[in-house]
Amino acid sequence: MGYSFDQVFRAEYVPLRAYLYKRVGNPLADDLAAETFAIAYRRWDDLDPLRPVRPWLYGISANLLSHHWRKERRRLHALARSGADPTDPEDEAVLERADAHAQRRALAAALAGLRHDDREVLLLHAWGYLGDAEIAEALTIPVGTVKSRLHRAREQMENLLAANGQVEAMEDLIPTAEP
Repeated sequence: MGYSFDQVFRAEYVPLRAYLYKRVGNPLADDLAAETFAIAYRRWDDLDPLRPVRPWLYGISANLLSHHWRKERRRLHALARSGADPTDPEDEAVLERADAHAQRRALAAALAGLRHDDREVLLLHAWGYLGDAEIAEALTIPVGTVKSRLHRAREQMENLLAANGQVEAMEDLIPTAEP
């Protein structure tokens, strides 16, 4: 194998933890990142050296997240109702601006309205910065399925946000170009 667990941990912990933070907030992001690497460490000998390690790690974290998706959906619904994000320590300053408040609520409502599978693909792309092939590998689904879920999620988000007059919020959350 061309890389050690320590090298992978040093290279991938911060981006994986940042992705998880955007999904579930603190301290759960720390717990899930730690658990992801604990599982990876236990399964290190099973890793195929010909496959990239990054999608494998995100696949582990996606499996862990699937256990928490109900909590995530409840949090997004609460955010849509209140506009206050319990995972953002700077939320008060942001919420002072009415337009940011409206965008945040509209985004949360739109995200909460997505099917779990579509939301997972969309957020791995937007917040995890994974490309289509990496998402496919992480979730063990075909690339074509990733593309169709991503397209469907973007379209649904755009429609929901347009209905609320918040189309500009979509580009802030989900860049259209592949990373």
